[in-house]
Amino acid sequence: MSMKYTIEAYELLDSPSVSGESVKKALAASGVEENAIEVKAVQGPKGHTDFVKIWFRGSQGKRGGGKAPTLGIVGRLGGIGARPERVGIVSDGDGAVAALAAAMKLGQMARRGDVLEGDVFVSTHICPDAPTRPHDPVPFMDSPINMTIANAEEMSDELDAVLSIDTTRGNRVINHRGFAISPTVKEGYILRVSEDLLSLMNYVTGQAPVVFAVTTQDITPYGNDLYHLNSILQPCTATKAPVVGVALTAESAVPGCATGSSQVVDIEAAVRFSIEVAKAFGEGKIEFYNEREFQHLVDLYGSMKHLQTMGKEV
Repeated sequence: MSMKYTIEAYELLDSPSVSGESVKKALAASGVEENAIEVKAVQGPKGHTDFVKIWFRGSQGKRGGGKAPTLGIVGRLGGIGARPERVGIVSDGDGAVAALAAAMKLGQMARRGDVLEGDVFVSTHICPDAPTRPHDPVPFMDSPINMTIANAEEMSDELDAVLSIDTTRGNRVINHRGFAISPTVKEGYILRVSEDLLSLMNYVTGQAPVVFAVTTQDITPYGNDLYHLNSILQPCTATKAPVVGVALTAESAVPGCATGSSQVVDIEAAVRFSIEVAKAFGEGKIEFYNEREFQHLVDLYGSMKHLQTMGKEV
């Protein structure tokens, strides 16, 4: 159970003075090895934020000379707060809450001797005073940094698969309270939904799994003047690894800048799901995609990597 860590992460981030360093101290106190935590302050065109990156070494992980695959868990968001416009943590901050709660839980597991087989990389960023911006059907949180910077800081070339956790309530596409997953996205292709991930979601929630719709626009980089559901699948523009979005959702459209809108029970379920994925993926028991089928798709229709770029000038 990850409820304790989800509540601790939420309370930690619900502060105007929270920073990467205060998060690092809280992670170390929960059991994460301090030398495995990196904090980096980054200045962007609309302010600054602190990126927090944590590596957990697996018993058979590549960083220790093993061969077990490496999972990345990315907490996506614009900001955890919109101060001084809004007081308190905003709905958009749930990706950071989930990522840090997962890190706390993994740290405690490792301290007790439950070390996963594969390495796990957890990343997010901490900004309590991010700007907001207009978006249909409800306002979005903006970010002090652009998506190119975010992808460069939150991703790693060592990752074999990525879970991207993001609040995805500001729409009328997903009408479900809880969390939903996306089809697997890899190198410009939207692939079939992973049956293995559907099964794990089923086990974790005790309910039928929920999948949200993804469009071609959603898997292209921000800044190309195309509509995006949100930034949940932006990591797919910066990696060759398969990416699956883990969306924290609602039955009605909720602005990303709304306060009092985070559902701790839903976040905790997404955290448990992410940890179960990390366990099974490192053990080689699940797949994000079928490698043979993907290669056959490329052989038939060619590369779609151009969708990971800003496209041609028009």
